[in-house]
Amino acid sequence: MKLLPDKTLLGNLEKIVELSEKRGITENFFVRAAPYIAFVTEKLLLTPIQTVLLAHFLNRCDDMSITIDEIAESIKCSNIRIIQYMDEFDELEKRKLIRCCREYKSISYRVPLEVINALRRGEEPKPDSYENISILDFFTVVENFFNQRNENELTFMTLHAELDDLIKSNMQLTFCQKIRNYNLTPMDEVLLLCFCSLFINNDDDNIGFHDLDDIYDHKTMFQRVKRMLEDGTHELISQQFIENTNSNGFGDRESFKLTDKAKNELLSELNLSRQNRIKNKKGIVASGTIPVRTLFYNEKEREKVKQFSTLVHEENFRLIQKRLEESNLRTGFACLFSGPPGTGKTETVLQIARETGRDIMQVNAADIKSMWFGESEKQVKEIFDRYRSYVETSPVAPILLFNEADGILSRRNEFNEGSRAVDQTENAIQNIFLEEFEKLTGILIATSNLVINMDKAFERRFLYKIEFAKPDMSSRCAIWRSLIPGLPEQYIEQLSSRFEFSGGQIENISRRRIVENVLSGTIPSLESLISFCQDELFSTHPEKKLGFIQ
Repeated sequence: MKLLPDKTLLGNLEKIVELSEKRGITENFFVRAAPYIAFVTEKLLLTPIQTVLLAHFLNRCDDMSITIDEIAESIKCSNIRIIQYMDEFDELEKRKLIRCCREYKSISYRVPLEVINALRRGEEPKPDSYENISILDFFTVVENFFNQRNENELTFMTLHAELDDLIKSNMQLTFCQKIRNYNLTPMDEVLLLCFCSLFINNDDDNIGFHDLDDIYDHKTMFQRVKRMLEDGTHELISQQFIENTNSNGFGDRESFKLTDKAKNELLSELNLSRQNRIKNKKGIVASGTIPVRTLFYNEKEREKVKQFSTLVHEENFRLIQKRLEESNLRTGFACLFSGPPGTGKTETVLQIARETGRDIMQVNAADIKSMWFGESEKQVKEIFDRYRSYVETSPVAPILLFNEADGILSRRNEFNEGSRAVDQTENAIQNIFLEEFEKLTGILIATSNLVINMDKAFERRFLYKIEFAKPDMSSRCAIWRSLIPGLPEQYIEQLSSRFEFSGGQIENISRRRIVENVLSGTIPSLESLISFCQDELFSTHPEKKLGFIQ
């Protein structure tokens, strides 16, 4: 009987997986799978073996770290044989159908979401086009490439190739014309682009070695660049593109910034005021970009969130600040959202910001603790300095959000002869926070998973405290209905009563359901949902007790 190909890309890819999992990629397999492979190769312009490999990657698309030996096992071939296909892996990566993460002694892959979505639509996945884009879009793309390098999804040379193509595709920009005329080496050009990206996207004029060490593939490459920057012999210093943050200060020899010459020559077309740079830097979430989400609270939290949201509406906020100022009291609002992970603390901040038209300056508190002694205190001060500038230049005061602030809010260390330098640093950070709370004129919200270990000094400075509990039965049912529309009511009640999940956990299960639907083409059954729930229970770590910071 003649086998006919499926009418969809995903259908044919699924057939390829089914046949190869049973038989391996033998000659007999290629004969039986020929119509399915031919359909995909014609649509995606791949070779037969590339098509088979892509099918098996897609079969594991819910895994963000697919290893070579997992693919070998899936297609029933030896690890030695799979090495022969490494050129095909590289071609799939070049086509951006898969992403590769190269870490020390480890290589893994993932399938990008945009590839999955294109195949769902029956379309050939195509890389984004970055030709003739604006200067701000240009630097958004540059930042994305550096992020991919930081996550080991690009090698240094691949990073340079991507940046080189981006420049060639945008020679209408003065920036691209200038940087190409400098005739820099690949290493110097990438480093200068990194400095420009950090300045434009992060408003960063204080760049340390910790900002640069992830760019290079090998430590020897980084050490070479580091030595030349330290002794002032680096080409970018010689050509006056970068300089020490304080050329006369010995303590700042490990800190650098773009020179005024570089800013004037390279970034002239941006014409950004400080206000505009702040609005475009990393960590700022514009209120107008926050998507609407319906949140479900237990009755106690619902009333407190509603009250707080009413207070920070601009008209009410200005009136309250005026009254506080007349009474010689602090005018800033500091609020603590506490509770277990996944209970909606951060999402509540986002929705309040959206409703009140307030941008968010978002800071991950865990990132503040730098490995460099003295650097953490500097970072904290810079955060509050930037926030004050943002408040001064914004018609509506933004929200300063500290996510996962447990480590900052915990009890301060008591010193003795055996105290570590790191304990002194942590106390110094906390003291800066306490001082800044006193000077706050805007709105600060900190989220925390555990408040039992909170320092009393911080507790007194929070004007509002809202504790988020895991949703009760009624709220869980509402969340299931919202995230999986059309789910039968009896399923909702059974899942809600059996699993006391947070909203975040239920969202994870709804995502698993979508992935399963994409792969199988069928709607997962109740048994499948229960299996997903049991997996979620297995993967959830037990809540930490007194004395530990989550």
